[in-house]
Amino acid sequence: MASFTLPSTDNRVVAVLGGGVLGRRIACAWAASGYHVVIRDPSEEQRTAAVQYCETSMSQYSASTKRGTVQALESLPEVVAKAWLVIEAVPEKLSLKISTFADLEKHAPEDAILCSNSSSYKSREMLGDLRESTKRRVLNMHYYMPPQARMVELMTCGFTDESIFPFLVERLREIGMLPYVARKESTGFIFNRLWAAVKREVLNILAEEVSTPTEIDEIWQEMFGGPEGPVAIMDKVGLDTVSFIEQHYIAEFGFPDKPIKFLQGYIDQGKLGAKSAAGGLLPPRPAQTADVPKLYLLDIGLSSSNLKDVYQAGRLLVGSPDAKPLQPLVTGQCLPDGIDISQSAGKLFWTAMGVPSKNDGAIFSSNLDGTDVKEIVPRGVIHTPKQLAVDNHNSQLYISDREGLRVWRCNFDGSALEVLIQAGDWQNPEHKADQTRWCVGVIVSPPTNKFYWTQKGPSKGNKGRIFSANIDFLPGEDGQNRTDVEVLFQNLPEPIDLDIDEAENVLYWTDRGELPLGNSINRARLDAVRPSVEGDATSLPGRDYELIVRDLHEAIGIKLDTRNRQMYATDLGGAVYRFDMDGGSRKRIYEGGAFAGITLAYS
Repeated sequence: MASFTLPSTDNRVVAVLGGGVLGRRIACAWAASGYHVVIRDPSEEQRTAAVQYCETSMSQYSASTKRGTVQALESLPEVVAKAWLVIEAVPEKLSLKISTFADLEKHAPEDAILCSNSSSYKSREMLGDLRESTKRRVLNMHYYMPPQARMVELMTCGFTDESIFPFLVERLREIGMLPYVARKESTGFIFNRLWAAVKREVLNILAEEVSTPTEIDEIWQEMFGGPEGPVAIMDKVGLDTVSFIEQHYIAEFGFPDKPIKFLQGYIDQGKLGAKSAAGGLLPPRPAQTADVPKLYLLDIGLSSSNLKDVYQAGRLLVGSPDAKPLQPLVTGQCLPDGIDISQSAGKLFWTAMGVPSKNDGAIFSSNLDGTDVKEIVPRGVIHTPKQLAVDNHNSQLYISDREGLRVWRCNFDGSALEVLIQAGDWQNPEHKADQTRWCVGVIVSPPTNKFYWTQKGPSKGNKGRIFSANIDFLPGEDGQNRTDVEVLFQNLPEPIDLDIDEAENVLYWTDRGELPLGNSINRARLDAVRPSVEGDATSLPGRDYELIVRDLHEAIGIKLDTRNRQMYATDLGGAVYRFDMDGGSRKRIYEGGAFAGITLAYS
């Protein structure tokens, strides 16, 4: 038999059969990195929605400057006529998949690679009466849920030409996907077999009444992190679907049927999971109220190994406390760090540090949906802007400037920019190298006429301090000579961001310093704080303040949700957390990236 010749991708398209939730995501993954994609779907509504999704979502998938095109058509022959790759993402009905591949044999080019996205069926089961030459270019190409999960598993149909696998691995890596090749045919591929074993054992534990659904999820999250545990994930998938998948494994491998018998008790009661008002393994979730906030986050963009890419990979993202997928609002930012919001003005404000050695930081604003982005304080005015705080009462912004050794204030449009604190002369090499002068966090409290800031000191150096000063200058004073500055805490590991619970008069802050006191969240009642003076002892938890959260991973941002008595925190290790105000009920709601500033808004 003649060897299979790999297809050229020049002037050819990727064809995706099915414009549903996953089909349009597969299409977008290819188009975002420059490939031309044609989607086939019989529904006009689906076709329109799929194209719209791709056109508005490419920035989530790739930072490539070269974008492909996406169109959606009804006619299968027209869709696949110029395809070098066809990916079927049609409903999980074996008869439909068999007929689809028979149609592809008739209408697709003879060198087109034909893939099934199915996770339930091996591609061998879809071959029907295909010619031997066609079977050599058929395989499974199973995507998870890009852009959040970028894994793709490739698996032979039993006849697939071996040259196809390295070829597709290279193409998938080019578009930012993470391909893995199953060495032989396997029901469930690689990850789904691992996940099936976890689900099966969780159900066995519950059936034997060894533990409860809530406890299992809490143990899982404590050990492995992640926004959800295995029980919550099964509820999200749907217990009827979980049962169907497990029956497939039982038929294939002869596993005991205890898990599906246990699930059937819930299914018979109408407890199908998150899609059911009766709940599932977990009780039904309470309906969200208007007080559930949106979360706005900054991802600094440190994941790229290319330094040049790092300086344009920062993103402003929006998410939610229930871990709905993060959506990018603004991309292409140069090391964004601090963020805050004015709902009354309908504006987001954030800092971009720029390249720390270049004095090219800037301040930006946008509408709450990420449109109308404006550079309100241009590059080169504020050296390295870090955390930022909104004063809604006076329509002003407060900004800490790390290498600039300053704290600034300006109006919402960037006008009336002034220096409030001058901790040193940034053009003096000795001052600039002295990290005890570096201003990082800032928060303002108009009701008490005070603002607060951190000077972090050297990394893990235990020389960090927290200061306060009046919002208004005393007569004849300025940022260099003001006499109202007070040191509230000193010799802290490395304090970063700040927030205030004004109703309780409590200051909260993150600290990214060394354990055991760093990588923490801390708080103190401001009416009980005694300002420090030169020579005072180190400020310590239990005596001078309260340490309420430990074991973060390079803690950065903090934002209080005082309506719901909760707080949110971020770390550069790639996590976003939610806690009760006392540090309890820890929950990791997002992971991935390198998160800095965080703020929130109520509906």
